[in-house]
Amino acid sequence: MAFETEVHETQYCFPAINSSCVMGTRSKYEYNIMYVFFSLLSAWTLFLNILVIISISHFKKLHTPTNMIILSLGFADMLVGIVMPIEATRLIETCWYFGDIFCGLYSICISVLISASLSNLLFIAVDRYVAVCHPLLYPQKITTTRTLISICLSWVCSTAYNTAFIIDNRYFDTSLRTDMCYGKCSIMMSFAWIVTDLFMSFICPCILIITLYLRIFYVVHKQVKVINTLMKGGKCVTEGSVRRKSESKAALTLGIIVTVYLICFIPYYICSITVISSTTIHVLSWVMYSNSGLNPLIYALFYPWFKKTAKHILTLKIFQPGSSLVNIFRQYN
Repeated sequence: MAFETEVHETQYCFPAINSSCVMGTRSKYEYNIMYVFFSLLSAWTLFLNILVIISISHFKKLHTPTNMIILSLGFADMLVGIVMPIEATRLIETCWYFGDIFCGLYSICISVLISASLSNLLFIAVDRYVAVCHPLLYPQKITTTRTLISICLSWVCSTAYNTAFIIDNRYFDTSLRTDMCYGKCSIMMSFAWIVTDLFMSFICPCILIITLYLRIFYVVHKQVKVINTLMKGGKCVTEGSVRRKSESKAALTLGIIVTVYLICFIPYYICSITVISSTTIHVLSWVMYSNSGLNPLIYALFYPWFKKTAKHILTLKIFQPGSSLVNIFRQYN
């Protein structure tokens, strides 16, 4: 660690290497505050997403297509919590001490997790679109098996694409990084690659997600209006109408998750193609990472089942015989 001293001597990440990067200096107070903050954020993200993963995996009543996507999203968010300490170390120490090979692997990991999160949100949008706009087709078109296959394929494709992307941009070839000092892990790609990847990996999926949700909200508004009119008129509300209202509520809740995601990610992607300070990029990147800790908080606020499953897990009731068969919706029906 390089703390600030009265004599501002130039310190290097690797003093024995001539091409070493210059080490940034921070006060001891800054070090302590940053390490505590990022440690708590990582622990928060890990803890809440592990609760989500255990909840959906353990309780049979939660084995639905929609929850399988939430499980995949929770898994991606949990992995973000795992890699947060590495990113924090790079930011705080201002040096990369783990070598070029691990830099490439780390870059692949971060890229895959971001892509997987967005693909999961796209699946959620498609799932809610079919459930709300075409409810009669939902049981036939959206099954748990098909959803799991789609999720696995999205992870495989995301891994393949980002691995090829990083290799093509020569992350591992240090001979082509003559303009870089030793002790730095950064993404080297042309502006054309940045724009292409931005459209392919972010803008196009986001446009599709927003379009689907606009259609969902329009249909939800019409359905709720009809149901409320029937109830005010004293007419009998069928079970199908109640179910549609429930699906609409689920769509709105998941829409909040998508909205929070866009709020966290859009500023970073906009600034990534503009010339701004590195400090701004670091702040926006951590806003992006913090989204992984916000998703479980949204579940806790809007999903009664998550509160109940979390209580079962934390009180160790899940180890009781038959706990996986508990009807966690019983108290809320």
